[in-house]
Amino acid sequence: MMAKNHHRLPSANWTSSPNSAPRPDNCLPELIVVHCVSLPEGQYATGAPERLFLDQLDITEHPSFHDLEGVHVAPHLFIDRLGNIQQFVGFDHQAWHAGVSSWQHRSGCNRYSIGIELEGTVNSPFTQAQYRVLTAICRWLLARYPSIGFDAIVGHMEIAPARKSDPGIGFDWNLLFQGLYSNIVNSP
Repeated sequence: MMAKNHHRLPSANWTSSPNSAPRPDNCLPELIVVHCVSLPEGQYATGAPERLFLDQLDITEHPSFHDLEGVHVAPHLFIDRLGNIQQFVGFDHQAWHAGVSSWQHRSGCNRYSIGIELEGTVNSPFTQAQYRVLTAICRWLLARYPSIGFDAIVGHMEIAPARKSDPGIGFDWNLLFQGLYSNIVNSP
């Protein structure tokens, strides 16, 4: 059995979120879900997403936060605009990031996925630092968890299309996959 810290990304800062649960027995991560968030929308480096993931967001801070009352969510990882990484949930646990979701005719994606939030909006481009870090994280996860395939890196909109549109039109999937595939082509 792996030690608990083996289910953490070595380069991430760790803060444990209560918004998680153990994975079902014998359930390994099989899916990576890319999300985006900013609170208030379009404002960065506010610390509000991190407070949301820790159940510490004061909904009176901003009028747009009122609809977040009682919401309990967290990704495994959060990547800010500068490429800094915060981990909230160990990969051996399910983070509450996907909500009502389905992938390849299997519901309940939280049980078998890893959620990665990028600081951003569905309509704006992400930073080169975020792509560089996200690519490195996906490489690490693919090596660590062979149960995840290249075809199992998706956006939130692919597992909850009626509810979600993130990471949105500003996300460059080609850039991510070129970085991932170039690692394979150029590896010794």
